[in-house]
Amino acid sequence: MIKAKQLKYDLSDLEPYISAQTLSFHHQKHYLGYVNKTNELISNTDFKDLELTEIILRAASDTLYTSLFNQAAQVYNHEFYFDSLTKNSSTKDISFLLNKLIEKDFSSVEGLKEKLIETGLSVFGSGYVWLVLEGETLKVLPYFNAFTPLTSGSCTPLLAIDVWEHAYYLDKQNLRAAYLKDVVDNLLDWSFASSNLEKSGVSE
Repeated sequence: MIKAKQLKYDLSDLEPYISAQTLSFHHQKHYLGYVNKTNELISNTDFKDLELTEIILRAASDTLYTSLFNQAAQVYNHEFYFDSLTKNSSTKDISFLLNKLIEKDFSSVEGLKEKLIETGLSVFGSGYVWLVLEGETLKVLPYFNAFTPLTSGSCTPLLAIDVWEHAYYLDKQNLRAAYLKDVVDNLLDWSFASSNLEKSGVSE
C-alpha cells in the first residue's frame, strides 16, 4: 500500500498565486483520491507491497493495468508537482551546474521560463509540463493526461507544473497563461530542481 505525502508548506503559503482553497481541493480531494484509488486497485494483488515507482513501471508495460497506471502515475505526478513549488522561490537557489545547463540550452533563466509557459499553453486538454535532463541536455516537455517521464527511462525529472484545470480553475477560471506565469515567476523551487539534477550524476 502507498501512503499519501504531506505538503511541505501550509495551504495558505502559496497565496496570492495559488489560493488555500485551490491547494486544499487539489491535495485533499484530487491527489488523495488518486492515492485511495491506487490502493484499492492494488489491494490483494502482487502490486500491494511495491513502491509507487515500481507500480507505475510495471503497470505501464501491460495494457491490462491501464487504470492502475493512470491512478498511480497521477499520484507520482502530483507529488512531484507539489514538491516543485515553494513559498520562497528564488533564482538564487539555482545551482552552478543547473545554471550552466540552463544557459547552454535556453540561453538564460528567462528563456527557460518563457519555454515553460509556452509549453504549458501548448498542452491541449490536461497534462503536465516537465523540466527534464536527457543525457546532458535540459528539455521542457509536455506530457498529456497521466503520462510521466518516469516511464521514458532516458531522462531525469527536475520540475513539474500541473496544467489540469483543477490546478488553477478556482483562482484563474480558464486563464491558464496567468496561472503559468504566476507559478513560473513566483513559486518554482529551484533548489528542488538543483537537488534532482545533482542526484542524476551529471558532472560539471
